[in-house]
Amino acid sequence: MTDVISFPGLGLEFEINRVALSLGSIDIYWYAVLIATGFMLAMLFAFKNAKRFGIDGDRIVDVIFFAMILGIIGARAYYVAFQWDMYKDNLSEIFNIRGGGLGFYGGIIGGVLGLIIGCKVRGQKILPFLDLAGGAVLIGQGIGRWGNFVNSEAFGCNTNLPWGMTSPKIAAYIARHSEETMGAVMDPSLPVHPTFFYESLWCAIGLLVFCYVMKKRKFDGQMFLFYLGWNGFGRMLIEGLRTDSLMIGPFRISQLLGALMFIFAVCAFRVALKFLKSENKPEWLGIFVETEKGKLVSEGKWDYKNNCEKAEVSEEKTETEEAENGNNN
Repeated sequence: MTDVISFPGLGLEFEINRVALSLGSIDIYWYAVLIATGFMLAMLFAFKNAKRFGIDGDRIVDVIFFAMILGIIGARAYYVAFQWDMYKDNLSEIFNIRGGGLGFYGGIIGGVLGLIIGCKVRGQKILPFLDLAGGAVLIGQGIGRWGNFVNSEAFGCNTNLPWGMTSPKIAAYIARHSEETMGAVMDPSLPVHPTFFYESLWCAIGLLVFCYVMKKRKFDGQMFLFYLGWNGFGRMLIEGLRTDSLMIGPFRISQLLGALMFIFAVCAFRVALKFLKSENKPEWLGIFVETEKGKLVSEGKWDYKNNCEKAEVSEEKTETEEAENGNNN
């Protein structure tokens, strides 16, 4: 469970134990701790910025529950689908998530589907919620990638850059895998690209840009498109360095999907701007929180049952009713 990760060019060395805590016979791994930390910080971001997007803070957890469940299912299904040879003869292993094997893009697809269902069930606007989720996912994704550092995984090809990393586990992985499997000629004795760090840094920069742009956004859905474009472009570049990518023929699946996400986001943004400039702007292409209903929803003053503003009972009227009830008794 212990590995020594070093950065020879920087003169740094870390002894890492994958187990953060043991409760009897149950081991809690640092990977799980980091994922949970990223999730909690993402939730804090969502709660803090809910009003900015016209979202009822009391209903965030309900929607996120749907997104989280379908996100996990989607991530596992994605990984299993592209690694079917590993599971076809032992189907019970499909449900062994603790053994590893979650596909990022499957999680995104499942999470978005769950979010849409959750918004429908809890009466929330979908596009503003997707916008808010974009910033939250950048946080969770950026922190979660450090779990790859602890596990000595998700690294890239050999490099002579000062921040190149290596460890006995990394060297052993390279030694037992072929050039065809890794997509590059690898030397176990040389450092490799810390691609986990590249993606984490990319997410951190993306979050700063996200927070700046969201204050100036022109329409609901813009920030989700920003996330798709930013993440897609970053994955398109970083995935090209990875040695453990899921493949479809000669192509790295994540790199291909990243490119498609980036192209889609740019095209959708341009189309939306074109509609905004037209005289017949679609009703849905605006900013919900700037509408009367959006303001009421974000302040918790919207009556979902009657689809109207909550009736406010004056203090004077309440006292009168209490007095009448007392006389009747």
